[in-house]
Amino acid sequence: MKLLPFAVGLAFASSFVSASSFSQKVDSLFDSVDKNTMPGCSVGVIEKGKLIHKRGYGSANLELNIPLDGSHVHRTGSVSKQFTALAVLLLVEEGKIALTDDIRKHLPDLRDYGSKISINAMLGHFSGMADYDFISGGSGGEVDKGMNLKSVAGGPFRLGNEDYLTINEFYDVVKQAQLRHEPNTKWTYSNLAYFLLSMLVEEVSGETIREYADKRIFKPLEMHNTFFSDNPIEIVKNRASGYKPNDEGNYDTDMTNLFWVGDGGIHTTVEDMLKWDQNFYSPKIGKTPQKLLKLFNTPNSDMETMRGGVYANGQMISEMLGKKSFSHGGGWLGVRTFYQRFPDEQFSTVILCNDTAQKPWEHAQKIAEFYFNGTTKTTKK
Repeated sequence: MKLLPFAVGLAFASSFVSASSFSQKVDSLFDSVDKNTMPGCSVGVIEKGKLIHKRGYGSANLELNIPLDGSHVHRTGSVSKQFTALAVLLLVEEGKIALTDDIRKHLPDLRDYGSKISINAMLGHFSGMADYDFISGGSGGEVDKGMNLKSVAGGPFRLGNEDYLTINEFYDVVKQAQLRHEPNTKWTYSNLAYFLLSMLVEEVSGETIREYADKRIFKPLEMHNTFFSDNPIEIVKNRASGYKPNDEGNYDTDMTNLFWVGDGGIHTTVEDMLKWDQNFYSPKIGKTPQKLLKLFNTPNSDMETMRGGVYANGQMISEMLGKKSFSHGGGWLGVRTFYQRFPDEQFSTVILCNDTAQKPWEHAQKIAEFYFNGTTKTTKK
C-alpha cells in the first residue's frame, strides 16, 4: 500500500511530461511567428472530447498589437461547407426537400441547364457547376462560356476587396452561369454550387442560412461565437484581422468585402470547433441525431476527389498515416484554415490562420505525426 502513492505520482508525472512534450512539438511549428510583427494561427488539438492543446501564435491585429491567444474569432473559408451541408440535410430530415430533387424544383429562376442537377450532386461536387473563374474570368483571363463579369470601371470584376456585389446581386449573376461540364461525369469543386445551396436553405425554410443554422445547429451545440457572416458592416468582437505578406517583407491588410455565404462565410473559434467536433461522437443535432450523422458522413458518390479519397457533405474522406481521416481546408482573403478529425481515434486538429502565407494543412499533418508516431497520449487513465 505504501507504494501506491509513488506509483500514482509516477504515472501522473509520465502523463504530464508526455503532454508537455507534445505541446512543445506543436509550438515548434510556429517558432518563426513573431507575435509583435506577424499574423499567425489559432491552434486547437482535440483528444477524446478535450482540448489537449490550445494556443495562439502571432498577432490578431497588427495595428493594435493584440496577440492571438487561441480564443479569437476567425473567418474559416471553405471549412464552412460542412455547416452548409448539414443545414441542407436538416431540410431533408424535415421532409422539405429530397437529395434527389433537381435544384430547379426549388430555385426555378436558375437557368435551364439542359440536365437534371440534383441537390446531392451539388453537395458532392459532381454537379458540373462552374466556379468563380466563370464569374470574373479568373487570373487566366476570359473563360469560354463564362460570365466574364466586368467592374464598374470596365475591367474584369475583381473578386475580393476591390469590387462589390450584394448577396442578391451575386445570386442574379450565378443564376445565369453555365455548367463547366455535364453533371455526374467527374468530380469538380464548385463554390458556386455551395452558394446556391445557401439560397436553397433560404428559399425552402423562409430564413437566411445564418438564421436557420443558428437555431438548429449553433444554439443546440452552444457554439456562441459561430455564425454565417452575411453582413459586411457588422462589428465582430474579438475577430482576428486578415493579412497577406507584401513584396517589402511586411504585411498588408487582407479583408474581403464580399459577404455571400454557403461556400464560405462561417466565423468561429477553436473552442466552438471543439463543440462541433464533439457532435460527431455524441450527436445532438436533428430529430434523429445518429441517423442524421450517418447520412452526413456518407459519401455523396464514389467519385474520387482531385487528391484521391471521396467527398461527403463538405468533408474530404481519405487516409493519413494509415488512419481514416475527415478533413477540409479553407482559403480566402486573409484566411487559411484546416479542420481534420480521425474518428476511430477521436483525435482532431483545428488550425485557423489570419496569414495567407501559412499552410495549416501541413501543420495538421505534422501534428498528427507527432501524436500518432510518439508516446503522446495525454488522456489520464
